[in-house]
Amino acid sequence: MYHYSNFDHKFVAERVAQFRAQVARRLDGSLSEDEFKPLRLMNGLYLQLHAYMLRVAIPYGTVNSRQMRQLAMIAERWDKGYGHFTTRQNIQFNWPKLEDVPDILQALADVEMHAIQTSGNTIRNVTADHFAGAAADEIADPRPIAELIRQWSTDHPEFQFLPRKFKIAVTGSPHDRAVTQAHDIGLRLTLQDGLRGFEVIVGGGLGRTPMIGKTLSPFVPLEDILPYLEAVVSTYNLLGRRDNKYKARIKITTHEHGIDDIKQRVDAQFAKIKPSFTGEDMHLLKEIERHFEPPDFKPANPPVEANSTTSHPPAFRAWLDTNITPHKAPGYAIVSVSLKKPGATPGDASAAQMRALADIARDFGHDELRISHEQNVILPHVHNADLPQVYHALRQADLAIANIGLISDIIACPGMDYCALATARSIPVAQQIATRFHALKLEHDIGPLKLKISGCINACGHHHVGHIGILGLEKAGVESYQITLGGDAGADAEIGTRAGPGFGADEIVPAIERLLLGYLQLRIDRSESFLAAYRRLGLAPFKALLYPQARKAA
Repeated sequence: MYHYSNFDHKFVAERVAQFRAQVARRLDGSLSEDEFKPLRLMNGLYLQLHAYMLRVAIPYGTVNSRQMRQLAMIAERWDKGYGHFTTRQNIQFNWPKLEDVPDILQALADVEMHAIQTSGNTIRNVTADHFAGAAADEIADPRPIAELIRQWSTDHPEFQFLPRKFKIAVTGSPHDRAVTQAHDIGLRLTLQDGLRGFEVIVGGGLGRTPMIGKTLSPFVPLEDILPYLEAVVSTYNLLGRRDNKYKARIKITTHEHGIDDIKQRVDAQFAKIKPSFTGEDMHLLKEIERHFEPPDFKPANPPVEANSTTSHPPAFRAWLDTNITPHKAPGYAIVSVSLKKPGATPGDASAAQMRALADIARDFGHDELRISHEQNVILPHVHNADLPQVYHALRQADLAIANIGLISDIIACPGMDYCALATARSIPVAQQIATRFHALKLEHDIGPLKLKISGCINACGHHHVGHIGILGLEKAGVESYQITLGGDAGADAEIGTRAGPGFGADEIVPAIERLLLGYLQLRIDRSESFLAAYRRLGLAPFKALLYPQARKAA
């Protein structure tokens, strides 16, 4: 993983000192809250319902054991003993005191972390495939280009006051695990005549007006990608609307002007910008790539198979079934650690659990961890022979939950329990659904399912691209939950279709239960997933399951 240069250390240290002085001025009354707000947002500090919230960047989701241990220390010393991992591969601390935030930022800087550009109308934390550098289907590790983009975008003088926030995701695999089509810019690594380059997708995004991104260029050579990105963002900076924040994202700009017009403008801007890039960016990329060399893998051993004749306990076999993904190195596996124990808050990890994950990564995972946009933690490089010990260590930390990709592996935003923008609670709904289906013992029978919950139309829970999406809204002072069906965040990304009227807080879990019990009767056989059945049958039979009273009335 990338290690800070002297410049990086100096830059972050100066930002910490600057913000420490700004906080002191706020505390002594020299700055009003209105004056302080843009300054704190530049450093990832929000004012939520009950307290400040600090959002810490985890660039492209990569973290080592020392950094994870420091996050645990911060959670214990300055928060309430836990952190919340987000769909942007960040971690949020929900209860810091304002006077402590400069010390938290210094503690982050001590382990080469920061909170810069995790907020504001600027280029946010660059996200990536959480299996990057390990996936068997990968063309190449996309994290070096993500790091190059991070360095280019940090404090970029032209892009600190964009019309709206701007998010970039990158993947090195044809299997899109980075939701590239729901980002302002999505980059997909591809090959053309043996040369590396990127398909560039623009105008994706969820929220109030969900849209799937459009291909701006099917192939931009690697050496042109940075000037091309600069051309895209500078074009948006000129065209993007500033009269209405709800219409300020690049998805609206692309929709209003059309992809062909945007492409023409970007190509013209790229022709102007390209000569100013003299190759230094590619020299820097080669230097960055040295930081992402694969670890020294141990010799291959036979894999630990879930259906082997050895005397593995059933719980371990179930965990192997759901939480292990093939690795590109012989004898290795990718381990997904679920932060979705039924009844728990999705994405939360206690300080003790963070330390346990740090120890496991140090002892069995080549000192690497990843945060996924699905709010789980990944051990990307685990030798097959170590899987039983890893499982045992995870059990000791209450982290050996065998539910990756199943119904209780729910993405959920913080909702109205924390967020000042939320209009409904999402955490209790996620907890109730997970607990109910755990009690029914139907998770494995239902099979692969992406259920995602948002507590407002900003869609931080990605509900639009859930196989089942739930959107919490407030109607006449009462929480109401809309259901969307058929969304997908993968390579064939699709926005889900609203099924019908919303359900009350006491109705939403029974509605999901009716839906999935009915799906078990509608599917051809166990091999047909919920999404496949929905695509085969369409909305009508699933809508009838959700609204049986409408069918009776008809």
